[in-house]
Amino acid sequence: MEVTFLGTGTSHGIPVLTCNCDICRSDRPENKRLRSSLLVRSGNSSFIVDTTPEFRIQGLRAGINSISGVFYTHTHADHLHGIDDLRPYCSKNHLPIYGSEHDINEIKSRFPYIFGEVKQLGGGKPLIESVVLNKSLIINDIKVTPIPIKHGILDIFGYRFNDVAYITDCSFIPQESYKLLTNLKVLIIGALRYRPHSTHFSIDEAINEIKRINPKEAYLTHICHDVEHFDLINKLEIKSKKDEFIKKIKPAHDGLCLKSV
Repeated sequence: MEVTFLGTGTSHGIPVLTCNCDICRSDRPENKRLRSSLLVRSGNSSFIVDTTPEFRIQGLRAGINSISGVFYTHTHADHLHGIDDLRPYCSKNHLPIYGSEHDINEIKSRFPYIFGEVKQLGGGKPLIESVVLNKSLIINDIKVTPIPIKHGILDIFGYRFNDVAYITDCSFIPQESYKLLTNLKVLIIGALRYRPHSTHFSIDEAINEIKRINPKEAYLTHICHDVEHFDLINKLEIKSKKDEFIKKIKPAHDGLCLKSV
């Protein structure tokens, strides 16, 4: 299985509109972050987690020529509003999208032109089949498990694909969900910034969660413009001198591809 970070940024993306901070003005590609999304490939299957407003750009950049399905973590705009760009992938056959019952209903209500009756020909719309996900399923050689987590007061999903887990926009992991996160090869977890936030893990909070879950390696994502990529690497290296465990933690960046996971 192969995992590619299509985007690693927050809801604003980086650079942020109207912002002139050093990170938004940085020329380093690692500091340019589209909204957070993931591509999971195995055999002939290609799955997307969330369709960001930049999904067209992400799909072109990653060379995504086909999609087997889309898994939605939740329905905030930065994770959903690229849904119309699925049209080229499902012009002839229906494409399944997966999510919680609440989120599937929300998607249908927010995009009625996709799910309602066709009123006229032309213009086009995605041919989408919605699937409420409440337990694990196996698609070809990938076992997909929804992981219930909290995003502030919201109940949302993380996902486990075989031995890789993706948990973003998270501020709390329920006790029962830890049982779904054992024996991971890779944990990908949101780490918004150094300062605390009410609906996201801070970097230190994410590190504490990584220690508790104890994957073989971990990557930080959904990072805001408070954080410079290479400065974060340096800070993690300093921490690792006192705590050997930190060596397995790295910040992700757009386009990073993890092979054979």
